[in-house]
Amino acid sequence: MAFAIEEINKNLNLLPNVTLGYSLYDNCGALVVALSGALSLASGQEEHFLLQENCSGIPPVLGLLIHYLQNVNFTTPFGDQVSFDENGDALPIYDVMNWLHLPDGQIKVQNVGEVKRSGFKSEELTIDEDKMFWNFESGKPPRSVCSESCPPGTRMARNKGQPECCFTCIPCSKGKISKNNNSLECTSCPEDFWSNPQNDHCVPKKTEFLSYHEPLGICLTTASLLGTFICAVVLGIFFYHRRTPMVRANNSELSFLLLVSLKLCFLCSLLFIGRPRVWTCQLRHAAFGISFVLCVSCILVKTMVVLAVFKASKPGGGTILKWFGSMQQRGTVLALTCIQAGICTAWLVSSSPAPHKNMQYHNDKIVYECAVGSTIGFAVLLGYIGVLAVLSFLLAFLARNLPDNFNEARLITFSMLSFCAVWVAFVPAYVNSPGKYADAVEVFAILASSFGLLVALFGPKCYIILLKPERNTKKAIMGRLTINE
Repeated sequence: MAFAIEEINKNLNLLPNVTLGYSLYDNCGALVVALSGALSLASGQEEHFLLQENCSGIPPVLGLLIHYLQNVNFTTPFGDQVSFDENGDALPIYDVMNWLHLPDGQIKVQNVGEVKRSGFKSEELTIDEDKMFWNFESGKPPRSVCSESCPPGTRMARNKGQPECCFTCIPCSKGKISKNNNSLECTSCPEDFWSNPQNDHCVPKKTEFLSYHEPLGICLTTASLLGTFICAVVLGIFFYHRRTPMVRANNSELSFLLLVSLKLCFLCSLLFIGRPRVWTCQLRHAAFGISFVLCVSCILVKTMVVLAVFKASKPGGGTILKWFGSMQQRGTVLALTCIQAGICTAWLVSSSPAPHKNMQYHNDKIVYECAVGSTIGFAVLLGYIGVLAVLSFLLAFLARNLPDNFNEARLITFSMLSFCAVWVAFVPAYVNSPGKYADAVEVFAILASSFGLLVALFGPKCYIILLKPERNTKKAIMGRLTINE
């Protein structure tokens, strides 16, 4: 019994802030002596002793450890029946029955454990905590520690100048976790993972890219398909009216090729939407660069033809047209486009664009994007398009005042002005846009410049073909007939 009490006193989790003592009553081998001691204990009239200096007042009876006396029963002050046996031999196993009174209410602890004796081993105390009943709302014993345990997701920080049991629980910072109680340190999650809101587990990071399912991606996709559809409609209108003066006077072959190239420009923007893959990263800029060079080359050759026709109308200028025949026009467009194809091939071979996990913008997200591979290759591709666009603009500007009732040079001037403005604004916007928004800016520039060329070059012509057929005559085109609007 003495061993069991010492073990209980040393365990701070069992009876915090309570120290157990004991008084021994010898039955002297006589039933009457044992019964007298038990009755005096039950009546509360037993003799009291001051066992420790730090104990004050009359210690309450905490428990009884007794032999069993046959046919002798009495009721304790707590209403429990206790039976005695007349056999005075010590039993090898004792049941400890406890009653504990505290100021804030009664805590009744039954069948706390057993003390076993063995001839080969020392005494052993076995505590059965599942059978303990604590009369608190929580059903748990009061804590005798300075600070509560730190749960998972936090780490312990010792308080300077205080005992070791005094500490503060600090939540793990984002990207770090702790899985156990009272962790001293938080561990960092792997590169592709991030901490959950509770900071006790690592979860895969969210991925971000310009998707077909988000509103921005849906709007850009719709605009791309709409532009492709309008190009197909205009192409159909021009093909149906291909024998009219309006179509024939504006170089129908280059007009058809220009519409096809614009359709490719609209479609290539779709390669910038969706999860980046190796083939889309390699194809998107190549398709964009070649499509736009084909488009601008057609405009450049059309402008050159307009100037050549005006020069040929002057005395001694007839020989200039032989340099701008159908074969020469096709060859020029093909040659200019092949240069861009060579630039794209060299770029893909030397330093090909590839998907890239960018973790620079967000710690908890992975931004999937296409790394351009070679910045020089991308700059040369854009620069070549810019050179052709500026050259087309300058030639069209020189031909803007040529005498004609319907001067296509003015339309080319306006279209090239809008085209150059879009791409000049694109460069700083693209550089300063993070993640998926850089792709969105590039798609917007492609669509805006394509719509600008489509509306500026073919809008007035479709207007005359469909709504003003009286102006779609040879005399009206050549300026020999004045038509009132």
